[in-house]
Amino acid sequence: VQLVESGGGSVQAGGSLRLSCTASGLTVDPSEMGWYRQTPGNKCDFVSTISSDGSTRYTDSVKGRFTISKDNAKNTLYLEMNTLKPEDTGMYFCALETGFLEEWELLRSDMFHYWGQGTQVTVSS
Repeated sequence: VQLVESGGGSVQAGGSLRLSCTASGLTVDPSEMGWYRQTPGNKCDFVSTISSDGSTRYTDSVKGRFTISKDNAKNTLYLEMNTLKPEDTGMYFCALETGFLEEWELLRSDMFHYWGQGTQVTVSS
């Protein structure tokens, strides 16, 4: 399985970006897909996930500003990021899992088996 992210960049606070993640090599439908963010010296933190049934989850700091979605026909995951803040800065990684995950496991990056290479998002004040 290969995941390729795109859409990162540098924006000013208040701006918007749309991240994309296209999956290839899948032999089964993913059960979960999500976005995690890593900043220098820190682990990958949960940002948002979407399940095969379309249910979504967000970390509190992005609720109301970020929207996760997917296009099953294109095997592509999206993250619409609006009203960006400097604290949103980081390397955003796409993650995919084909097995079942409990709700609490979705918050943990080490529960996902497949990862993209990351796309950098930088928000300046």
